[in-house]
Amino acid sequence: MYFCQKLRFNVVIHIQEFTFNSFQTRCSVIWDETGSCAIFDPGFSTASERDALTGLVASRGLKPVCIMLTHGHFDHVLGVAELASLYGDLPIYMHPEDKFTLANNDFFARCFGAPMPAAFETVDIAEGDIIEVGGLRFEVIFTPGHSRGGVCYLERTEKVLISGDTLFAGAIGRSDHPGGDYDQLMKSILEKLMVLDGSIAVIPGHGPCTDIAKEGMTNPFLLPFNEPYED
Repeated sequence: MYFCQKLRFNVVIHIQEFTFNSFQTRCSVIWDETGSCAIFDPGFSTASERDALTGLVASRGLKPVCIMLTHGHFDHVLGVAELASLYGDLPIYMHPEDKFTLANNDFFARCFGAPMPAAFETVDIAEGDIIEVGGLRFEVIFTPGHSRGGVCYLERTEKVLISGDTLFAGAIGRSDHPGGDYDQLMKSILEKLMVLDGSIAVIPGHGPCTDIAKEGMTNPFLLPFNEPYED
């Protein structure tokens, strides 16, 4: 469990990061002064990991209002069903195209010798939707390529982007799994993320945090010769 200490946020937003399961998947809990919080990609796989997350909620007096998924790969959703039930059937937001990913998680999990996530129902989201959490407003950015229904969540006022497995510090998401598409991924990153304000903090699904400007200048996968193929 750790906080991305190098990033600087306005006082309204609070972010606590957890690293869960053997794939080192990041789960973020984000809240404001109202105490309402969103939980992003709860991939906990053990009771101790679950208790770390619920302990934060209890100790801070937070009120979970939703679960927000960047995509449906098993390492990002292992704790979703249990967490949603624990807090009174929380809505679980996910792009409908990633129902394909959920349906194939048995294959993915078996390939990696990982547990199979319990089933859960999702609420459809689309490009441009706004999900309100207390005074925070998370804009859905549809970024397919790592998976069919991958999304990022942008809080414009606080300049925070939850990028899931679309964009990492110095890397991009894999596109060689079923439902992945390299050209589509590059198009998503270049046309939807790299056009954002450079000062926006990027909180990815794995690895260290970064920002848009740093990735635009230094990410080797975003050099011109890596751009998607044009028909």
